[in-house]
Amino acid sequence: MAIERRFFRLPAGHSFLFGLRGTGKSTWLHSALPNAVWIDFLSPAQQRLYAARPERLRELVAANPDTDDVVIDEVQRVPELLTVVHQLIEQPECPRFVLTGSSSRKLKRAGVDLLAGRAALRLMHPFIAAELGPRFRLDAALEVGLLPIVWAARDAADTLSSYVGLSVQQEVQAHGLVRNTGAFYRFLEAISFAHGAILNVSEVARECAVSRKTVEGYVEILEDLFLAFRVPVFTKRAKRHMAVHPRFFFADAGVFRSLRPAGPLDRPEEARGAALEGLVAQHLRAWLSYSRSSASLYYWRTRAGSEVDFVVYGKDEFWALEVKYSRRVRPADLRHLKRFREDFPQARLRLAYGGDERLEIDGILCLPAEELLREIMPVRPLP
Repeated sequence: MAIERRFFRLPAGHSFLFGLRGTGKSTWLHSALPNAVWIDFLSPAQQRLYAARPERLRELVAANPDTDDVVIDEVQRVPELLTVVHQLIEQPECPRFVLTGSSSRKLKRAGVDLLAGRAALRLMHPFIAAELGPRFRLDAALEVGLLPIVWAARDAADTLSSYVGLSVQQEVQAHGLVRNTGAFYRFLEAISFAHGAILNVSEVARECAVSRKTVEGYVEILEDLFLAFRVPVFTKRAKRHMAVHPRFFFADAGVFRSLRPAGPLDRPEEARGAALEGLVAQHLRAWLSYSRSSASLYYWRTRAGSEVDFVVYGKDEFWALEVKYSRRVRPADLRHLKRFREDFPQARLRLAYGGDERLEIDGILCLPAEELLREIMPVRPLP
């Protein structure tokens, strides 16, 4: 995989580095920490070795007194090792530990020691447009997403299809996260239609012919594998009756497109519109994460039906963004943003759309979606 400029930065101390498979965690660490002592639990031999004797880690550290960094890749495969890591970081002159993982579920379920807050939690996201620079193409991103492992492949579509199947097989089946894999695959197809929409768990459960509780558990599995996330409703100082259910997104637009079935009754712009919303959502999440911002991502929806796709709110941030796939800005496209402004005149309003012109209409800046995505960079304000 080619090394691209990434906005991700490691903290100075110990850290957990999580992220869905294929975001380039290991590739980036090999480049950033070329002299680190490395333990790779994707190697069955190393996994067996340390699962049998976790204390072997002490011997490894003692044998490398001059090393500055120890990387343990896919640490969730041997969670017992964290107890030894905790003991080591209590000692003076301890090297910095970087613990990567593509799943937090086994760690949480096992109730293992998460280093009692002594390690920072960081998340590596798929590429954002500014990291790719001139290589970024919106049309391609809407079709195959921005996972580095897919973006760098010769046949991106084939790699994406294999990636989704491999992730499900290795992370879900291999770790026994679900008992009925057939029901889980039906769930993945059904939940793909909820991408970018308000999550109706009961409706998904009926579609899959499983219980509501089962679907709730499946959604948690996707979140624990960093394959999906939920965006809550913005309710700060609400002046209207608000919706209560979150919106659902896959963590990468390509994963969504790979799972979403297409047929003769489907309009291509429906899937592309949902993919564009997801692409904006994943950029905003990465922007907040890499900026180390205290702000959070929300959406706004009243029970009367007024809705704004994204609200970024924090101590120094208050943005409201609407996303439209259409190539023209119509008056109706700005209606909900104007209603939001009635309640929150402090917010900065943006509309991202599929056209080519930068416009300002009734005090609302309307940006081509590709321009908006290219200009989202950590630490800088939104365009």
